[in-house]
Amino acid sequence: MPVKLACLACGQGNRIPEDRLGASPKCGTCGAPLLPAKPAEVSLDILRKAARMDELPLVVDFWAAWCGPCRMMAPEFAKAAEQMRGRARFAKLDTEAHPDAGRLYNIRGIPLLVAFRGGREIRRQAGVMQAAAIVDWASAEAKA
Repeated sequence: MPVKLACLACGQGNRIPEDRLGASPKCGTCGAPLLPAKPAEVSLDILRKAARMDELPLVVDFWAAWCGPCRMMAPEFAKAAEQMRGRARFAKLDTEAHPDAGRLYNIRGIPLLVAFRGGREIRRQAGVMQAAAIVDWASAEAKA
């Protein structure tokens, strides 16, 4: 059964056979990896499309460059993304570059992790987390 994913680079929708998720699938339009080992930096438009379309959990780190805790968590988020590759996708959205994100996603503080799946928000967690905690938190969504 194919899994729908929006490309985190160009926003194009893709259907990937479930048994090919571990084979480093690429976007049919731009060739970008659909399941990158590192979190993808996304724009607000791409995030909105991916949050609506993705059938795998999409874990988003809302952050800003001026935020010390956000910078502390960034390498942990990257480690978690690598460990969860193929089971969930990880993205980062800079709230300074995309100020409308605060209103759209009711962001009260950063860093903030939000998990989306099948067009809806399924979970959120504020504050700094270590990689193991992020993996545990995201794994609950990957099994849902």
